[in-house]
Amino acid sequence: MAKVIMYSTGYCPYCDRAERLLKERGVDNLEKIRVDLDPAQREAMMARTRRRTVPQIYIDDYHVGGFDDLAALDHAGKLIPLLQGEQ
Repeated sequence: MAKVIMYSTGYCPYCDRAERLLKERGVDNLEKIRVDLDPAQREAMMARTRRRTVPQIYIDDYHVGGFDDLAALDHAGKLIPLLQGEQ
């Protein structure tokens, strides 16, 4: 299973939905980085993704984007292969 990192906050419904979808697809090792608790992490997220909003999701080194991007990837049938390292 691929490594999944999600930049998030504690009060983000889209973060909750993304986490739920990832768990439904078998992800049990989600690394959540709370940018609301650490301003340096928010700066690092913005430098890495060039985006300000959460969630921002990485599967291995692939930047998925936010929840809408994750859901579109799943709808297209590409999420599970990406999670299994079959890019």
